[in-house]
Amino acid sequence: EVQLQASGGGLVQPGGSLRLSCAASGFTFKDYEMSWVRQAPGKAFEWVATISSGGVIISYADSAKGRFTISRDDAKNTAYLQMNSLKPEDTGVYYCAVMINGPRRGQGTQVTVSS
Repeated sequence: EVQLQASGGGLVQPGGSLRLSCAASGFTFKDYEMSWVRQAPGKAFEWVATISSGGVIISYADSAKGRFTISRDDAKNTAYLQMNSLKPEDTGVYYCAVMINGPRRGQGTQVTVSS
């Protein structure tokens, strides 16, 4: 069973940083590209970033470029999202996601950016 558990969210002031982690299990992690998506209150899901198998190809949404860094540790079956210079509009629930027989998205972690 595919399981994805995001953690590391919290309340942070504008300009602050957070590092999110995604612990994965139930599939061969190193063979799959991993993504982060988020959902702000009352809004649709928004793609944030993707890292390929092996970490060679990385892409970001325009809203994340220059501020967020996606990475992975295949030895730990874990993906990360380092978020710097956070803005109030980054507030939402963040999920890691993988495409295995369709999109899979585990339990998210709440990020709140507020003074």
